[in-house]
Amino acid sequence: MKFFNTAGPVNQPEHYKVDPLHRWDLEEIMMLIEQKKYFILHAPRQTGKTSSLLALKEYLNDEGKYLAVYANVEAGQASRNDIKSALKAIITEIANRLAYLMKDNSIFDALIDVFSKTEAENGLNSVISYICIKYKKPVVLLIDEIDALVGDTLISVLRQLRAGYDKRPASFPSTIILCGVRDIKDYRIQTSGQDIITGGSAFNIKAKSLRLGNFSKDDVINLYTQHTKETGQRFEEGCFDLVMSYTDGQPWLVNALAYEVTSEIRENRDRSITITPQMLEIAKERLILSRQTHLDQLADKLKEDRVRRLILPMIMGDEVEHNEDDANYCIDLGLVKRIKKGLQISNLIYKEVIPRELTEVGQDMFLARYRPDWINDDGSINTNTLLTLFKDFWNDNSGIWASHIAGYQEAAPQLITQAFLQRVANGNGFINREYGVSRKRTDLMLKWSYFINNQIHYQKVVMELKVINERQNYEKVRQDALIQTAEYARICGSDEAHILIFDRNNTQNWSATEPNELTEHDGVKLEIWKFSDNWSKAKRKRR
Repeated sequence: MKFFNTAGPVNQPEHYKVDPLHRWDLEEIMMLIEQKKYFILHAPRQTGKTSSLLALKEYLNDEGKYLAVYANVEAGQASRNDIKSALKAIITEIANRLAYLMKDNSIFDALIDVFSKTEAENGLNSVISYICIKYKKPVVLLIDEIDALVGDTLISVLRQLRAGYDKRPASFPSTIILCGVRDIKDYRIQTSGQDIITGGSAFNIKAKSLRLGNFSKDDVINLYTQHTKETGQRFEEGCFDLVMSYTDGQPWLVNALAYEVTSEIRENRDRSITITPQMLEIAKERLILSRQTHLDQLADKLKEDRVRRLILPMIMGDEVEHNEDDANYCIDLGLVKRIKKGLQISNLIYKEVIPRELTEVGQDMFLARYRPDWINDDGSINTNTLLTLFKDFWNDNSGIWASHIAGYQEAAPQLITQAFLQRVANGNGFINREYGVSRKRTDLMLKWSYFINNQIHYQKVVMELKVINERQNYEKVRQDALIQTAEYARICGSDEAHILIFDRNNTQNWSATEPNELTEHDGVKLEIWKFSDNWSKAKRKRR
């Protein structure tokens, strides 16, 4: 029985898969190999790099013209700057892979013997040369996880590969493909002597750098249809657009959503049940709450300064001023992507993970303090009660909460509001988030489900967050908010629309009980909520 793979490379007999060789330009790959080029393959983690390398290895070996050898050098990471120890781990990996490929255990001992008789600084070069001389076919060496190596070890490996370049193909690989998360030109490698060496200078024989992209919609349809052919279980047509909306085609997310909805949701193991978009909404929420390793690793990166410098202004809706190194790093992580207007977070699931992760520590404070008094008798949300309780919480706790989001305090209004709504939504609702980069806004839509006479109903509540400071004119901010919120409410088909304005520097002298303003714009009824900023007051007093 096949299933959707969420761990490690795809394996044809057991896994549904998009053919790895079709995910890149095989014609271009073969042209580079025929021209004896050394090149790079890079992409974010869990996008299919290893699957693509293994598929290429099999393709080349089946074709018969080349001897393709794959090796994962991650084992050398533990040795860090101990070059001899790291190279021994790497060469052991190469020897194991080649012995298995050639079905010849003696080759393992021969390669280890070559290494033991060579100085460490030339050990990899000597072992690779031995392989190329021993076998008659041109060797294609595929080195995976190259950027797992660090410091002196990484520099030594790159330089030994470069040193044999002129000996190809008779006594060195005809082609070497280095695979990792980042393009080698972006490596900044710190030696044990504290010098900084760039990857481009240590491996200046690179002919090209190829990036593995996300799945297309056709790829998603192809992948999910394999499950239908295997089991008979159908996906409604709207599922495919929703998956692309949630994931932007990120391969691990696409597979993880499908596995969650078809296997982890127990009742859907009955293959006569058709998978619906509503089921995928539930699966998406369950996936996020499960804190899978992929999402945990991504969230952990938020602590890094070069990530925070990009993500913080996105959350606040500010102009993202960045240097290219920060941008390339976050793109290589898969956290953000380039669009015509600049950068944005890669997909809707990552947009949800980020504020949840940053506010996780204090989220339970909300429900510990308030019972769900915002629920009407019919199960719908009383938004006025909900936001009144939130305003009370903000007045009493915004300063405390700011201390929980180290490095992201400037985005306290956006993060605390989303954390509050997340605790409200858990179980019965979902939150759509739109970060209005360069537009000084954050658009939120709470979609709440409830039942009347066994019929499901959905309530959509739009909220737009605005933050003002002493450099902004309140009336201008208010007017922009009316226009933007009315437009967003129409797009969402919402039942209610609210504007939450946070006065960061108390320029308006709003009290804690500042009354709301009921108004209308372009036929849409809106309610404006005004929040003074106690955290900013306290910060100014400390100064």
